[in-house]
Amino acid sequence: MQARDPFSQAREAMVENQIISRGITDARVLAAMRAVPRHEFVPDQFLEEAYDDHPLPVGEGQTISQPYIVALMTSHLELTGKEKVLEIGTGSGYQAAVLSRLAKEVHTVERIPELASKAEATLKQFGYVNVIVHVGDGSLGWPEAAPYDRIIVTAAAPSVPVALTDQLKVGGRLIIPVGERWHQVLEEWKKTVSGLEKKEVLPVVFVPLLGQKGWQDKDN
Repeated sequence: MQARDPFSQAREAMVENQIISRGITDARVLAAMRAVPRHEFVPDQFLEEAYDDHPLPVGEGQTISQPYIVALMTSHLELTGKEKVLEIGTGSGYQAAVLSRLAKEVHTVERIPELASKAEATLKQFGYVNVIVHVGDGSLGWPEAAPYDRIIVTAAAPSVPVALTDQLKVGGRLIIPVGERWHQVLEEWKKTVSGLEKKEVLPVVFVPLLGQKGWQDKDN
């Protein structure tokens, strides 16, 4: 007999009250948000807040995004299950776990080895076998596995790194927060045969994307 999940009601309330109530209707995204055990991706001291309507620290100055933002960014990727996705900013691995249920293959890049190692262990523990964790400078993407059908960036950049748009397939989508250190706009970019098309989604605040084509440590 399978053990009862003590967080199942909290997860359902999260989906109903934080995500559906804000207009997200993609059935596959909602199912993924219901299925992934978010509490397994947060530090123990924040366990009781795992399904609350705000981001949480995950160590090394990084955060796990607010559940609504995870669902919103994921829904803008419009995944069908056939895509190869690149995620920049693995953090605890939660966003990658959500993506793994919606895409064929997920490559996720984390610049902090300790976070990458812990996220990889958690993802493997819970069976997210189509996620490949890499350690590197996410502002440069991950050219070894390019091109990608979708790219999602979970840290804020001062501008869209050209490396990421270069690694995106024609017909692909990129979702990324862009702007100043404490104020950004979530942007959706589509790559067409004639160039790139941008759509602004909503104002956000993310931790900075550090790296050669992001923020430098001295900027923060």
